[in-house]
Amino acid sequence: MTDFSGKSVLVLGGSRGIGAAIVERFAADGADVTFSYAGSKDAAEQLAARTKTKAIRADSADRDAVIALVKASGPLDVLVVNAGVAEFGDPRTQNPDIIDRVFDINVRAPFHAAVEAAKTMPQGGRIIVIGSVNGDRMPFAGGASYAVSKSALQGMARGLARDFGDTGITVNIVQPGPIDTDMNPAEGPMKDLMHSFMALKRHGRAEEVAGMVAYLAGPEGSFITGAMHTIDGGFGA
Repeated sequence: MTDFSGKSVLVLGGSRGIGAAIVERFAADGADVTFSYAGSKDAAEQLAARTKTKAIRADSADRDAVIALVKASGPLDVLVVNAGVAEFGDPRTQNPDIIDRVFDINVRAPFHAAVEAAKTMPQGGRIIVIGSVNGDRMPFAGGASYAVSKSALQGMARGLARDFGDTGITVNIVQPGPIDTDMNPAEGPMKDLMHSFMALKRHGRAEEVAGMVAYLAGPEGSFITGAMHTIDGGFGA
């Protein structure tokens, strides 16, 4: 465990799954944690009460709302952007508005949140965005928009790492593979297909992703920036 006592942490998209595990990890390590949620009010309130953290409703598709939340929460020592959506299907028949929402949440929100946080973040701050192994590999049809959005984060991290390097702020992407969450349950209908691609024939745990985030946010991660950190059980091997 890393001591984050006295550190201010904001997690965008923290009410469920990986986001909730990240909130729980930072809270257990002593950080002052605020997290956002969109539709999961009950889950957010229960998590906030259990972890003694602060939950704020904010739609990550709303650029102005994201910027305002980051600004109001600052100065931040750590920003984690976990909010994300996936829409799978034939791009020739998908609603363009739905695709634009994927890009709004998965690409625009992390970019604007990172830039706003960096304006007041102290020396050596940390910006960590949850991407996906599908930014490297999309092995089945129907995931083009999701793959585009997660690949875009790679360029964002490389560019912002250089832009923010003069203040010691690091920018990194964590790229999970199949993780056991409500969105992708370990016993779900895609289980056998996903495991067929993997070296380790199981879904990962949200706590394992949170552990990687905590490492990057801690003192041992101070020289790591502009990089992708894949945690996928060999999905992309």
